[in-house]
Amino acid sequence: MINKKPSEYREEHVEVLEGLEPVRKRPAMFIGSTSQEGLHHLVWEVVDNSLDEAMAGFCDEIKVILHSDNKVTVIDNGRGIPVGKHPQTGKSTLETVMCTLHAGAKFGEKAYQVAGGLHGVGVSVVNALSKWVRVEVCRDGFLYAQEYVQGKPCGPVKKMKPCRSAGTTVTFDPDPEIFKEIKFKWQIILNHLRQQAYLTKNTKIEITSEAKKRSYTFYFDGGIASYVRYLNRNKQIKQENIFYVEQEFESVVVEVALQYTNDLQGLEVSFANNIHTQEGGTHLTGFRTGLTRVINDYGKRMNLIKDNLTGDDVREGLTAVVSIKIKDPQFEGQTKAKLGNAEVRSAVEAVFASAFDEFLEKNPRDAKEIIGKCLLAQEARQAARAARETVIRKGALEGITLPGKLADCSEKDPSKSELYIVEGDSAGGSAKMGRDRKFQAILPLRGKILNVEKTRIDKALANKEIKSLIIALGAAIAEEFDIQKLRYQRIILMTDADVDGQHIRTLLLTLFFRYFAEIINQGFLYIASPPLYRIQIGKKVDYGYKEDILQNLPENVNIQRYKGLGEMNPTQLWETTMNPENRILKQVTIENVEEADRVFDILMGTEVAPRKRFIQTHAKKAKNLDI
Repeated sequence: MINKKPSEYREEHVEVLEGLEPVRKRPAMFIGSTSQEGLHHLVWEVVDNSLDEAMAGFCDEIKVILHSDNKVTVIDNGRGIPVGKHPQTGKSTLETVMCTLHAGAKFGEKAYQVAGGLHGVGVSVVNALSKWVRVEVCRDGFLYAQEYVQGKPCGPVKKMKPCRSAGTTVTFDPDPEIFKEIKFKWQIILNHLRQQAYLTKNTKIEITSEAKKRSYTFYFDGGIASYVRYLNRNKQIKQENIFYVEQEFESVVVEVALQYTNDLQGLEVSFANNIHTQEGGTHLTGFRTGLTRVINDYGKRMNLIKDNLTGDDVREGLTAVVSIKIKDPQFEGQTKAKLGNAEVRSAVEAVFASAFDEFLEKNPRDAKEIIGKCLLAQEARQAARAARETVIRKGALEGITLPGKLADCSEKDPSKSELYIVEGDSAGGSAKMGRDRKFQAILPLRGKILNVEKTRIDKALANKEIKSLIIALGAAIAEEFDIQKLRYQRIILMTDADVDGQHIRTLLLTLFFRYFAEIINQGFLYIASPPLYRIQIGKKVDYGYKEDILQNLPENVNIQRYKGLGEMNPTQLWETTMNPENRILKQVTIENVEEADRVFDILMGTEVAPRKRFIQTHAKKAKNLDI
């Protein structure tokens, strides 16, 4: 029987949060997290307001300054936030916008037909999560300013001095009470602003870092067609002319650009009102439907194909950017990862299908190359299906024992189980002897696995080591992959700290990125950090994991450099690399899918020249080389 005590729940227990207090109380609800991702989200929210002015046609210059003290300033030459008395709040409109959730010009249709910060919480959330903010507005011939501390105004809006131009300047200082680490990453912001410049034609976006003393300016009049060219800059092009269309259909502005390459993978990037929809949505679905239908219709019309091509067939080697602009977008969540408007699907499909069919008719050479690429993908898919079925069926028949290979753990709960993928039989033997058999499984690999960046999946599935790994994971691969069937929720790559070990690790990372991306997205993939040195002073033994550990050591010291895992006995391997209380694991994450795709393509692809340039550029950063 439930014991109900009246005193446990009274009127005073109901808390009312006023103003921006809800944001400070639950910041993750508004910016996704308080980690690096959430910190950078503050920049995106302020920049989005300037981009909204640009999309409305009132702004053509945006500047972002990363100050050396971690403050950020965003400047635009738009109309400037109104500063007069607001009819509803009775306060300055500037203060209302900065200090009130869901206050903005994006809810009605008078100021903005299209906007990215649709929830109207953007800049006020930045204000709430900053220890200090200053906004300067130039409009109607005068400069106005107001400062805030943790979302609360320090005083009324001040009329400063005359000014001739117009625009808004926002400077914010993220609050250390909210963010554990306040360190903006230059490359993340650079990539994001470059992307926004492609999406907002004829708008100059400048970024400056005071600490790095570097500055970049982006300006593109080709829009997302230029973006596709940029994404394909290191790839072998299959289709000479980039397809591009921009057209309005039933109040939805549809913009699509695409180009095929010789790659085995494809890359589709989608946006809604300049917001990167990482999880896609109805606009991407409409594009994919139209792409498959048009290529099949054209191929049959020209007697180039017999059996229908699938969506996977037509997207192999495809680089596509889909961008839509709509008055009332329906995003899933404040971070706007997925678009849900049903009407967008038909709009994108209609605009794209008509224009792409015309493109194929007018460019027969490109059309023939595209169809040929898709037919090769179809052949490979059919061969891969047979190979996958063989691997999966073999795993089901034999169980997951794999004699001589996998040493499984006794734990059956995936959330408590971990799999070490170990380089070589010698290290595998030490790992098997040193592990905790209850929750740690060991899978030793012999030699270097196949480079899947250069090989189709049907060939990859013929590789003995890759087959063993697929069966051990238990979740199949490619279309049949099911994360729910994954047998381990910590998959740890453990390789030697030399060049060969790093190469094997890179081959494994390529395999996971291309065919088990969901494992990375769920945070299940890790890299072990074995020690580089064994350091003995008298009878005391310690281990060094970084090169700089050798500095400032006394002279009676005995130092052993570990080049391979096999040099450690089972006890040492457990103590240094496998014991959860002592080990160092690096979680593998993907911050930028396009950039990750580019780097894997450069490092592991068929083109030599881009790889050579990459090595020359980053040579000084190389570590642990055996010279």
